[in-house]
Amino acid sequence: MKFMKKMLLGIMLLLSFLSAQAQIKNAKTEKVKVYGNCGMCKNVIEKAAEKKAVSKAHWDVETKVLTITFDSKKTNASSILKKIANAGYDSEIFTAPDNVYNNLHECCQYDRPRKSKK
Repeated sequence: MKFMKKMLLGIMLLLSFLSAQAQIKNAKTEKVKVYGNCGMCKNVIEKAAEKKAVSKAHWDVETKVLTITFDSKKTNASSILKKIANAGYDSEIFTAPDNVYNNLHECCQYDRPRKSKK
């Protein structure tokens, strides 16, 4: 009985993974450094980057690397990174507005890299 439950769970996980991958057509994947500190940052960054059937995101808290997979005919990495900046998080390309960054939770206020705003 335990084996059947594990087998069923494994099949369900595989199918959900495959269906999530199949939803994004013309898929292109890029990796970009996005600054943040914690699990709350991860949730906000990924939520800002994701759009059903258009983009998926995974931000690694340790490396600060965001992996985005997106439909290259519907969006691009630059548009996704602008949304993340507007949520308060700097990337290699865009700087978040100061007022948005200043309103982040205290633990989410990372050391900001110095660069010009785009």
